[in-house]
Amino acid sequence: MAKILIIDDERAIRNTLREILEYEDYQVDDIDNGIDGLEMMQKTDYDLVLCDIKMNRMDGMEVLSEGLALRPDLPFIMISGHGTVETAVEASKKGAFDFISKPPDLNRLLITVRNALDRGSLVTETKVLKRKVSKTREILGESQAISKIKETIDRVAPTDARVLITGANGSGKELVARWLHEKSHRNNAPLIEVNCAAIPSELIESELFGHEKGSFTSAIKQRIGKFESASGGTLFLDEIGDMSQSAQAKVLRALQENKITRVGGEKEIDVDVRVIAATNKDLLKEIEAGNFRMDLYHRLSVILIHVPPLTERRDDIGILSQSFLEEICSEYGIPVKKISEAGLEALKALPWTGNIRELRNMIERLIILSDKVITDAEVRSFANPSAPVTANTNTIAQPDFDQFKNFQEYKDFAEREYIKFKLEKNNWNVSKTADDIDIQRSHLYSKIEKYALKRGE
Repeated sequence: MAKILIIDDERAIRNTLREILEYEDYQVDDIDNGIDGLEMMQKTDYDLVLCDIKMNRMDGMEVLSEGLALRPDLPFIMISGHGTVETAVEASKKGAFDFISKPPDLNRLLITVRNALDRGSLVTETKVLKRKVSKTREILGESQAISKIKETIDRVAPTDARVLITGANGSGKELVARWLHEKSHRNNAPLIEVNCAAIPSELIESELFGHEKGSFTSAIKQRIGKFESASGGTLFLDEIGDMSQSAQAKVLRALQENKITRVGGEKEIDVDVRVIAATNKDLLKEIEAGNFRMDLYHRLSVILIHVPPLTERRDDIGILSQSFLEEICSEYGIPVKKISEAGLEALKALPWTGNIRELRNMIERLIILSDKVITDAEVRSFANPSAPVTANTNTIAQPDFDQFKNFQEYKDFAEREYIKFKLEKNNWNVSKTADDIDIQRSHLYSKIEKYALKRGE
């Protein structure tokens, strides 16, 4: 139930508004002055304020300004018996949601109240979603190596020391970089990421330092580079071992002098950036081979953090698997599946060349293709999707994996085949099949319709 506060020095108006709003099932408080109204806003989490403009002790516009200073997202509807266009415009500029003249028209009042409350709900929902999207994933694990990494992050993050993170692909280097930024005093400024391996060598300098209009053929306008964009925050240079030699020289100068020059420009630009770099290569070997500058290596590696491969922290596979199970099942809107003890041991025995990234994909595959409890046989069967899959003593022929453009297409294919198999096994008894695979019957009907499944297909 939405909570609404009415601030108006006319008792008759307050009583009328209260009667109308309570009839619509809103929870209503009222007060006859702005000073007490602001105190009530501090004590109670209101969803909407209806505020008169001309009042004793404190003007309604002052209440609006101070109220929004307390709660920037709180909708205000201003009410006045001396309504003018100028007053309405001023109220809007100060942040009011809308302006209504006295005596208020009942229908317009209720529509405005509903719209204001809807907007407030959308603002709150958007903030929650942004927090979910931007929330940095926890570093999971209790192994000695992971505990040491967490301790190092806690010590290093508050400083401006440069950090070089090493480790195999998929081991979690980016996550370490995110936590170094999250726990630093720069966390209110941006974390800008650059994948040096994904940018052609001829464009990397423009990407990092920006360029001036006309500096090269396709430079049709000025561009701000990542160093400038990250100023005040953190610049994460991923796969720095793949950076070109000329770009390395410019990065070294930027680190030495805290200045950059855009491609095609002459003006030096001051930047305040903390640089965190990561690589899956052995940079010392790259230095010996003449592919990486030794002076840049020493500039970047004030602090070294090595992220071990999953095969060196197999005891963490249980914690990681459980986290992925809960996360992925939540995304699919299904009850959380379990892994048997034997299934967990089978997971620990796999080679994990793709590390954490491979483990997550594996768990997602098992969730789609397995029953309520994931067994060791299913782990072994689905560990290598390019091999023939055997489950429940029924062999599923190997599909042509080249037909799938992306992983989503493969998931849809696998889900369709799994549901079709279960329906046929249960003689197309939808209720029994839904119970068997632990989803709602309505959800199963939707899947049957989505994949155009038919009996005797």
